[in-house]
Amino acid sequence: MSRAAKPTQAERAKAEADAKKIVARNKKARHDYHLDEVLEAGLSLWGTEVKAMRAGRASLVDGWVEFDRGEAWLRDVHIPEYAQGTWTNHAPRRRRKLLLHKEQIAKWAVASREKGHTVVPLELYFIGGKAKVSIALARGKQEYDKRQTLRERQDEMEARRAMSLRNHG
Repeated sequence: MSRAAKPTQAERAKAEADAKKIVARNKKARHDYHLDEVLEAGLSLWGTEVKAMRAGRASLVDGWVEFDRGEAWLRDVHIPEYAQGTWTNHAPRRRRKLLLHKEQIAKWAVASREKGHTVVPLELYFIGGKAKVSIALARGKQEYDKRQTLRERQDEMEARRAMSLRNHG
């Protein structure tokens, strides 16, 4: 009869450091786009940007990804200036380099040039102390697609509510 050993304080600290800590989510992206493919990319940041993100401050709402001369760049993502920063502070909406493999950049650059396709950021987070961004190759939804998605979600909620009442009623 063996019992699982209780994790030590060091093991708990390591597990906590390796956990995914989400800083920002782009909820509107799932509403406005059909997401075809999702990819995790590293993010090249300055020191004050990392500190501002660790404080839980960032916005992906207007963000998009640009491909330029074999490099991927995250554009219009707002990371506010660090409050305790000095003259070394960063510009809140500067373009930030995405860390991806050359083959991934080439593939996604070609795909994003197709009509109606774009690359949008979904989440900004830390894993193991490293800043990451989840990006998606997306196709824009028409207005009727958005209404259809809302209708399906509402029907699903009503069905779940009816099942709950039936089971607990």
